[in-house]
Amino acid sequence: MPATPEDLLARLDALGIIHETYHHVPVFTVEEAQEHTGHIPGGHCKNLFLKDRNGDLYLVVCLQETAVDLKAFRPLVGAKNLSFGKPELLYDTLGVEPGSVTPFALINDTGQAVKVVLEEKMMACEHLNYHPLINSMTTRITPADLDAFIRACGHQPRVLALPERD
Repeated sequence: MPATPEDLLARLDALGIIHETYHHVPVFTVEEAQEHTGHIPGGHCKNLFLKDRNGDLYLVVCLQETAVDLKAFRPLVGAKNLSFGKPELLYDTLGVEPGSVTPFALINDTGQAVKVVLEEKMMACEHLNYHPLINSMTTRITPADLDAFIRACGHQPRVLALPERD
C-alpha cells in the first residue's frame, strides 16, 4: 500500500526536515495551482513522469514555468523516445495519481526504478513547493532538504540545466 500524506510528513519529521504544509482545493493543472497556491512563498514546481523506449523511468522536477524540450533533454540522460508514463505505471511505481506527481512520491519507489532529474534553476530557489502525495495540499521545503529526502529514499538525483522550448 502506498504511503499516505501523513506517512510522508512523519518521514520528513524523522529525517529532521523542516516543512510547512498548506491545505487547499484539489488542483490538477499548473494553472489551477497558480490560482489556489500562488500565495505560498517559494518556487512552485511541476513534475514530469517519463518513460523511454528501453523502459527506463524518469521523474523530471522543475519550476512550473519551465517548458522542458524533451527532444533536447533525451541525450542529456541517454534516453530513447521519451513519452509520458501511463497513469497505471505512475501508480504502480510512485503510488500517486495524475495531478499528484511529486518528488515526495519517491517514498513509494522502494526498488529505485525511477531516475530523478532536478532542474538546476529550481534548486537555486530559497524554498520549493510540492504536493505531499495528494493534490489538495502543498508542502514547502528547502532545496537542500529535498535533496536529503530523495537520497534518504535511496535515489541519486542529477541536477541539470534543462533545455527549454522556444
